[in-house]
Formats: sequence, structure tokens, C-alpha cells
Amino acid sequence: MIKNKLFKHVFVVLVISCISYSAYSQNSRMQLREQKLNSGNNAVRAQNSGMRRVQVVKEAFLNQQLALTRAQAERFWPVYRRYQNELFEVRRLKRLNNSDAQANGAEQVKKDLDYEAQLVDIKKHYNEEFMKILPPEKISQLIKSEREFNDELVRKLHEQNPGKQE
Repeated sequence: MIKNKLFKHVFVVLVISCISYSAYSQNSRMQLREQKLNSGNNAVRAQNSGMRRVQVVKEAFLNQQLALTRAQAERFWPVYRRYQNELFEVRRLKRLNNSDAQANGAEQVKKDLDYEAQLVDIKKHYNEEFMKILPPEKISQLIKSEREFNDELVRKLHEQNPGKQE
């Protein structure tokens, strides 16, 4: 009888200890998860801020290279931004498809080719849209200037991070 009561008390203490430990560790995991999310959100915010700054510099560079009139600029920039957003979204999906999280195989290769085709389709569509706004010479200059800007951006990034290789 005494052993039975002692057993019950020990059992209750163990159960309470286990519940307390479990609640404590779960709370700690939740706090860690929140910290990771917050730091991740900060990193995403910083990345988005950096991307916005690059976009502003790129637009200023292109505006200078293309020597757009005010009327051309008013029509061109909204279309160009939609173009950039569509390209960005397909490239994002392509990167996700090629991430380590995806299984390698025929389906992944097929999706990759589909994304490449989507990129070409977007470029063709917006080339037609740009032709409604700008003369062909300026569209040709746009393509050259985008390439020049991207090459310079990559060069600058390599200079800032000389230890990192592609």
C-alpha cells in the first residue's frame, strides 16, 4: 500500500516533469522559429530593398542610354516594369525547379525547358509592346544597354565578393 502510494507520487512527479519539459522545449522551439522567421523576414526585406535600389539605378541608366522623350518614358516605363516582373517570376519558378529540394529527373528537365520557353514568349510579347512605343533602334539599344548593365552589375558584385565563384 505504501509502495503503491509512493509509486503514484513518483509517477505523478514524472508526468508533471515530462509535461513541463515538453512545454518548455516546445516554447523554446517556437521562440527559435520566431527568431528565424524574423531574421529571415529582415533578410528578405534587405534583399527586396537592395533589388529596388538596383532597379532604380538600372532604370536611370536605361533612361540615359535610350534618351527617352517625356512622352516615350511615360508610356515605356509601366510596360517595362510589367515585363521585368514577368521575367522575374518565371526565373524564380525556374530556380525553385532547379533547387536541391526538387527531385532530379525527366520532369524537372521538362519544366526547365518550359520555363525557358516562357521566358522567350515573354520577350517576344513585350518586344511587340515596345515596338508600339519606341522605334526599333531604341529597342535594340535597350537590349544592348540591359546586357551592359547586367554585365557591369555582375562585375561589381565579383569585386565586392572576390572569394565567391559562380
